[in-house]
Amino acid sequence: MAGVISADKIEEDTRLKESLGKIKHVIIVLSGKGGVGKSTVSSNLASALSNMGYETGIMDVDITGPNIPKMFGIEDEKLDVQNNKLVPVIVPPSLKVMSMAFLLPTKDTPVLWRGPVKMTAIRQFIEDVEWGDLDYLVIDMPPGTGDEALSIMQLIPKPDGAVIVTTPQDVSLMDSRKTITFSAEAKIPVIGLVENMSGFICPHCGEETDIFKSGGGETVAKEFGVQFLGKVPIEPSVVLSGDDGMPAVLSEPDSASAQAFGSIIKKIIATVEAK
Repeated sequence: MAGVISADKIEEDTRLKESLGKIKHVIIVLSGKGGVGKSTVSSNLASALSNMGYETGIMDVDITGPNIPKMFGIEDEKLDVQNNKLVPVIVPPSLKVMSMAFLLPTKDTPVLWRGPVKMTAIRQFIEDVEWGDLDYLVIDMPPGTGDEALSIMQLIPKPDGAVIVTTPQDVSLMDSRKTITFSAEAKIPVIGLVENMSGFICPHCGEETDIFKSGGGETVAKEFGVQFLGKVPIEPSVVLSGDDGMPAVLSEPDSASAQAFGSIIKKIIATVEAK
């Protein structure tokens, strides 16, 4: 009968609210395309928050490319189940990490699921995690503005907003414009825009070279009236530390990248907690 909500739907919504009910702030990290460093930004933001003393979790819901465990060197970890809930993996001292990668047989197993199966898996995945009390949950989204991203955003009750990641190239900036519009249509406020890979810093002389240009992200932010959170450069040592499972804010705290992330997270906190 039209207009009647099923008991199963009510139960699912209740479980979803219970799973996320003890989380003060939810930040969604988006990108209009893959390859712009969205997971790198997500992992560094979550690490910075945790390092500042906030109870923090990071949830990787990129089904076909779940990279967050690699960013923290925990891709071989297995999940525990307590009271029929999945228990996140802890990265010392207290960062809680949950990823679709933990549910795959091996880290090289591809996910060959069609859309409806993906959506069911994502909903169960979000519902069945025991996060406990968190100050911040960072959600690393699938790239793009398709069905997966829209469905996930609609599942999250009242997120504080989206952080959009772009690179300085025109093609990435074009996609970031679409992502800002996508967020508005999904009724998710945009916290701000991050320009990643904004200049290469030579490890020998310290000179910065704009390989992919620079400044486009700030221009797009001004164009749409959203906050520009900052630029993050490319640094070889930071790239290597990420591959070794240690985000830059922890492994290279004095680097330009870590300093940039520090400034970005302060702006995010100020924006979110001012609401």
